[in-house]
Amino acid sequence: MIVVRHAEAVMGTVVSFVVHGGELPETTLRAALGRACDGLHEDDAMFSTWRADSPMSRVRRDELAVRDAPPEIVEVLVACASARDLSGGWFDPWAMPGGVDPTGLVKGWAAQRAAAELARWGVPAALVNAGGDIVTFGERAPGHPWQVGIRDPRRAHRIDAAVPVDGAIATSGVYERPGEVLDPFTGRPARRLRAATVVGPELGLADALATGLLAAGPDGLAQVAAVPGYSARIVGPGGVVRVSPGFPATVPAPAVARAA
Repeated sequence: MIVVRHAEAVMGTVVSFVVHGGELPETTLRAALGRACDGLHEDDAMFSTWRADSPMSRVRRDELAVRDAPPEIVEVLVACASARDLSGGWFDPWAMPGGVDPTGLVKGWAAQRAAAELARWGVPAALVNAGGDIVTFGERAPGHPWQVGIRDPRRAHRIDAAVPVDGAIATSGVYERPGEVLDPFTGRPARRLRAATVVGPELGLADALATGLLAAGPDGLAQVAAVPGYSARIVGPGGVVRVSPGFPATVPAPAVARAA
């Protein structure tokens, strides 16, 4: 079986791929990977809040009405509104300074689309890691699901735990860019948790719920658990770990190379 690995600089981060090709020829794998990467760059050009001419920047400045925007923007903003409701308002792109900012969902949404592109080409299994937020499909080997490490928020270069993932896993933590995740109700940096991890079927929603959970704190666990198919793990300021019902059982971490 051919395994192709690739890292693509896009969306202000690095998106890495592990693609298991089964019986597909390498030329087909490379073509599928190229199209998946093209899609990521197209999504970046559309949603970048750093590019003044992107459709998303124009929407934020009220120069482009949402009804006249590309359908992808409408799709993402609808998903953001749903995530806002499901998180009890703790994930709220409309509460961000400068206008609506879907960044907390769109990276996972784009990575999910990249994985779907690979599947459309007949790829049997792959892992797409968008700066630590990960979507998988298939198995890394027959009978063996993908194993994903969760970073230790107290020692960012170490893996705290690892879980089997068939779908998506997203982690939001204060250790990477302190103060970046805001409490949407106060506008102040989130301080209730050190890290929040969410697993579920879709990476865009998992990413948004993890961001909202980091802001909400321990009370947000029940909010995530109420979303069908999603569960969560949190690490408090003192290092205490709590999980919601249904969160995958952890496995020994040393064998896992990548952290969410």
